Amino acid sequence: MVPVIALVGRPNVGKSTLFNRLTKSRDAIVADVAGLTRDRQYGEAVWQGQPYILVDTGGLTGDEHGIDTIMAGQSLQAIEEADAVLFLVDARAGRTAGDEMIAEHLRKRDKHTFLIANKVDGADQDSILGEFAPLGLGTPIGIAAAHGRNINPMLEAVLVKGDIQAEPELDEEGNPVERLPVTPIGTKIAVIGRPNVGKSTLVNRMLGEERVVVFDQAGTTRDSIYIPYERHDKPYTLIDTAGVRRRGKVFEAIEKFSVIKTLQAIQDANVVIFVVDAREGIVEQDLHLLGFVLESGRALVVAINKWDGMEQGEKEYVKKELERRLIFTQFADQHFISALHGSGVGLLYKSVDQAFESAMAKIPTKRMTEILEAAVSEHQPPLVNGRRIKLRYAHLGGSNPPIIVIHGNQVDAVPRSYTRYLENTFRKVLKLSGTPIRIEYKGGDNPFAEKKNKLSERQVNKKRRLMSHHKKAEKKRRDKR
Repeated sequence: MVPVIALVGRPNVGKSTLFNRLTKSRDAIVADVAGLTRDRQYGEAVWQGQPYILVDTGGLTGDEHGIDTIMAGQSLQAIEEADAVLFLVDARAGRTAGDEMIAEHLRKRDKHTFLIANKVDGADQDSILGEFAPLGLGTPIGIAAAHGRNINPMLEAVLVKGDIQAEPELDEEGNPVERLPVTPIGTKIAVIGRPNVGKSTLVNRMLGEERVVVFDQAGTTRDSIYIPYERHDKPYTLIDTAGVRRRGKVFEAIEKFSVIKTLQAIQDANVVIFVVDAREGIVEQDLHLLGFVLESGRALVVAINKWDGMEQGEKEYVKKELERRLIFTQFADQHFISALHGSGVGLLYKSVDQAFESAMAKIPTKRMTEILEAAVSEHQPPLVNGRRIKLRYAHLGGSNPPIIVIHGNQVDAVPRSYTRYLENTFRKVLKLSGTPIRIEYKGGDNPFAEKKNKLSERQVNKKRRLMSHHKKAEKKRRDKR
């Protein structure tokens, strides 16, 4: 199996910087603020052909209270999952009481642990050795994650000298089995919504484990967490996102990072589950966020959470408000759920699968043109300056969302109302559910309109004979007068 390496240490020692360096990404938020990473962040990395999985964790201090206690639990769970642990310490700050507490825990675990002294720029190697030797975890490996210094020697020590490598798959005779790498094509599902509507609770319920931090405090998810898994032998990736507040409410730099990560997650997803708090209803920020989902063309499922315990009158009122305010998302399925208790959550998968299949549908050009011709026959486009708009044929121009390209004349004058009619027709006939549809028009102007036709010698001679015959006939008519 591919080895798993966990990055642990106190807050702000450079774990996320090293994570981004090794995975060649910017998936972990990096800023000079302690405690920025709260959940486990998984990433794939390769060094000299050796694949491995990297886990970035929240910082450990040894003195956790409230949410910090849960964050510590996330880090400890990552240690248990890992084949090796990179314990990062800050060479500039020196050894701290927090480092000693973490080291004591790691010494008790049966794990390959490597002591990594980060931020060694300008520091003396002997002084670093003397500073961190009392931790009892061997000789520290000095690196500078921000500048990429000593990264290769560190990986060699971990993956080669530490013998943290994938175990080869063997056949019945004990010989290694060679297989081509296969990347499963799964559905990426982004779970979005305002802070504290229950997104992380829903993710944990869908996964069946406590994978992301859930705490009764708005905004506990600051990063977008990608979690690959399988359900009924079908691959999925859940993306738990930070809640998006109104712009005026985004004061901290951390929250501005989180908004960007959420919007990136929407663009990266195939299907978006939009979570609404039934007790708070739809607010303007929800509409702005849904607008971004539609602009991105992503398939959509709406989950109205915290539905349990509401009075029947309240439920009827919420349904009417949703129908009124979400009229522009009529193509999306709505589910009334309780993420905390699990009611209605299982039904989300059916809508997600249908939305994904619709978003990725492959339709032949012949079928698309047949639908267009039937729609035009049923309801013709309007006249423009006395001329009828002509729509000739259609084909599929893209997926997620489906892009229908229609060719014809005077297409610039097609009114929006007729485009909506065509969208509804294609959606109904093709049974597309849960995904927006985009229609694009291409004009059918004659490309040879400005080009003169060059006649052959035979055609030129024939034209001369016709002109000569025409002139003689004209002369006879004049002579008769």
